Amino acid sequence: MKKFLFICCLLCGGLAGFAQDIQSCRNVTFSFYSSAPLEDIEAKTTQGVSAINTATKAIYFKVPINTFQFRKKLMQEHFNENYLESDKYPHAEFKGKVVENVDLKKDGVYPVTVEGTLDMHGVTKTYREKGTITVQNGVVSAKSKFNVRVADHKIKIPSLVVKNIAEVVEVTVEAVYSAVNK
Repeated sequence: MKKFLFICCLLCGGLAGFAQDIQSCRNVTFSFYSSAPLEDIEAKTTQGVSAINTATKAIYFKVPINTFQFRKKLMQEHFNENYLESDKYPHAEFKGKVVENVDLKKDGVYPVTVEGTLDMHGVTKTYREKGTITVQNGVVSAKSKFNVRVADHKIKIPSLVVKNIAEVVEVTVEAVYSAVNK
């Protein structure tokens, strides 16, 4: 949590006068879907955090890996112990920026491209993904759906279960922000 607050301060630029430009969300929904020949796997958490600076368009996400919930308890155990190794790599973290020149202080629906780095399973990789930011009555929300190749983050899938887990996992992120008080 301390790191989240620190990132919010960085997004703010360290100037108290710009605090109204910072929006935060403490219940970001992250879900993923893996479609493989033998089995589909889904998991979801609402325990992610995010911050966005509507002036600079900087954006930050962080999610505790061990909070993802699966339909089958055994899948959840394997996910945390064998694949994502959540004891060793407890969080996934994205730091980036909205590429387009959009006014996030003005109501509207904005198709955007977000570019930045995703640090997951000890590997940092650059991503450039599409999403939508909606501003309605001053409330900012963000949605994105993108693919992550598990090998890009050195997540090893044993050959014994390779038909159970997809090489590419679809990730969905949804956040509704509120202003950070001055």
